[in-house]
Amino acid sequence: MIMFRPAIAAMTGYTPGEQPKPGTPIIKLNTNENPYPPSPKAVEVLRTLDIEWLRRYPDPYAREFCNAVSEALKVPSDWIIVGNGSDDLLNTLVRACAEGSDRKVVYPMPTYVLYRTLSAMQPAEVVEIPYPEDFQLPIDKLIAANGAITFIASPNSPSGHCVPLTDLRQLASQLAGVLVIDEAYIDFAEYSALSLVQEFENVIVLRTLSKGYSLAGLRLGFGIANPKLLAGLFKVKDSYNVDAIATLVGAAAMRDQQYKNTCAEKVKASRAKLTIDLRKLGFTVRDSQGNFVLATPTTSQAEYLYQSLKQRGILVRYFNQPGLTDKLRITVGNDEQNQLLLTNLIDLS
Repeated sequence: MIMFRPAIAAMTGYTPGEQPKPGTPIIKLNTNENPYPPSPKAVEVLRTLDIEWLRRYPDPYAREFCNAVSEALKVPSDWIIVGNGSDDLLNTLVRACAEGSDRKVVYPMPTYVLYRTLSAMQPAEVVEIPYPEDFQLPIDKLIAANGAITFIASPNSPSGHCVPLTDLRQLASQLAGVLVIDEAYIDFAEYSALSLVQEFENVIVLRTLSKGYSLAGLRLGFGIANPKLLAGLFKVKDSYNVDAIATLVGAAAMRDQQYKNTCAEKVKASRAKLTIDLRKLGFTVRDSQGNFVLATPTTSQAEYLYQSLKQRGILVRYFNQPGLTDKLRITVGNDEQNQLLLTNLIDLS
C-alpha cells in the first residue's frame, strides 16, 4: 500500500522543542517563549468574549487585527496578511513560490530548520549556504543560488545575530525571487528591516505574537509586503486560517505596545546578565538580539549538560546538527529561572 507522495515518504519531519503539560514543575528554557504573561488588555478580551464569535466563521482577512497592526507599525492595512502563526505564512510562501528544481528555496545555515521541512513537503529543491564563523551574510552565494524564495531570519536562531540592513538591501536589489525576512524575534532587537518592504516589491517581513507578545499558544503571526506580492499569497492561504478568538485577542495585544515593550526590556536586561554570568562560568556566548543565547561549554559536553539539566527539571535546546553539537541554545527566562539554571550548571561543572 502506497499512502503518501514520494517526497513525504522520504522526508524527515520537523521536531519541535519539548512541550511538557501545563503545570508541570519544570523550568522551560528550550522554545524561546516569553517568561512574562500577555497584556492584561488581551486577557480581558478573552475573558469577556461574546460567544457569538464562536458560532460564526471568522473574518477571512482578520481585518480587526490588520487594523491594529496598521496602527501600531504605521503601515497600510492592505499591506498585511495574517496567519495561524508566522509558520503558517512560511508554508503559504513555499507553496506559492517554490517548486522542484526550477524554483528553489535558498537560505543560510544554521537557521530555522522548518524552512527545510516545508521545502521537502512541496517538494522544492533546497540550497543551504553555510554561514561563515563570524555569521556575516554570504550575499554573493545567496544571489548566485538564484532562489525563487530566499529566507533570512533576522534575528537568526540559533545564533542570535541581526543581519545588517545594508546587506539585506543589497540582497533584495539583486534577487530575482522573493526575499522573506523572518523577524520572529524582532521585539528584542536593536533594529528592523520593515522599511525595505516599501523599497522593494519582492520583500516580505514576517512577524509573530509568540515571542514579544507572550502569545505562543494563540498561534498568530503576520506578514507585511507590497499588495502585489500579497495578492498571490491570498490565493494560496486557507480561507479561514485565523480564528475569531486569535483575531480579537491579538488585536488587543497589538494595541498595548507599552506593555509589550516593558516586558521586552526586562528580557533584554536579563539576557545581558545571563550572558555575563555564563561567560564567568567559562562558556563562550555570542551576543544575541533574540530572547535566547547560544552558549558553548568549555569542553565538548553540550549534550551531557542538556541531558543532565533535563533530569533536574530544566529544559534547554540541544541541536544534533553540524556546527551546533557543542552548543546549547538557552531561552532567557526571568531572573529567578536564570539563576536556577546557573546554580545547576555550577553544580554540574
